[in-house]
Amino acid sequence: MKQNNPIELRTANVTRYIMPLREGGSLPALAEADDDFKYVLKFRGSGHGIKTLIAELIGGEIAKVLGLRIPELVFLNLDEAFGRTQGDEEIQDLLQASRGLNLGLHFLSGALAFDPTVHVVDELLASQIVWMDAYLTNIDRTVRNTNMLIWHKELWLIDHGSTLYFHYSWDNWEKHAISPFTQIKDHVLLAWAAKVKEVDSEYKNLLNDAVLSDIVNLIPDDWLHWSGCEDSPEQLRAVYLQFLQQRRDHSETFINEIEHARKSTL
Repeated sequence: MKQNNPIELRTANVTRYIMPLREGGSLPALAEADDDFKYVLKFRGSGHGIKTLIAELIGGEIAKVLGLRIPELVFLNLDEAFGRTQGDEEIQDLLQASRGLNLGLHFLSGALAFDPTVHVVDELLASQIVWMDAYLTNIDRTVRNTNMLIWHKELWLIDHGSTLYFHYSWDNWEKHAISPFTQIKDHVLLAWAAKVKEVDSEYKNLLNDAVLSDIVNLIPDDWLHWSGCEDSPEQLRAVYLQFLQQRRDHSETFINEIEHARKSTL
């Protein structure tokens, strides 16, 4: 699959807060926008902060480039007056702290949570997902919390906010870029991921420098003004891009870790 078109995200305005989705630690919500679609709304004012939205954006768009199914990502604006009549004080505070640009995932109505004891994933798809999660250092696709849905009998990936956790320490990004990612041993699909070496070449070609640059350039300037950080948005984007490039170029490190983890569990 070749990436020909520039990567873009639509922007919509939130018109209705429907209900909180309390399964997530960051208290996302089901909301409706002025395009008449419903979204799982991820808030910039949540306890996990703006970096969760950046990880969600980068992780989701990389999944899309790799041909994996993910609900459409959309930038969602929260108006300054939005949420003032919300009765729940905690939710009202969250809405007020999230004025401006947030992120939404198209709501998959009627989707079921993936259950590894019920649903079977073929080796190729499992290998593709495990490769991507090792690449993105995703610590949150485990048996306890699979972050996958079955919708119209197909597997969909959700919630990439726990990827790219290097950006919470930031100064050690070079070390994280070439790390083996030992947490892959807990991946819910690890046992089925027998074809990661076959996946590797294709995926590295798909994630060429131009594609990675397009994805990183999606990060709004508004999300790149961090407390205690003097780097400009351009400098921060440059680090994200270098991290993704170096991790791709050293994929044998995490592939070896995947193979080692599989042998340990078989």
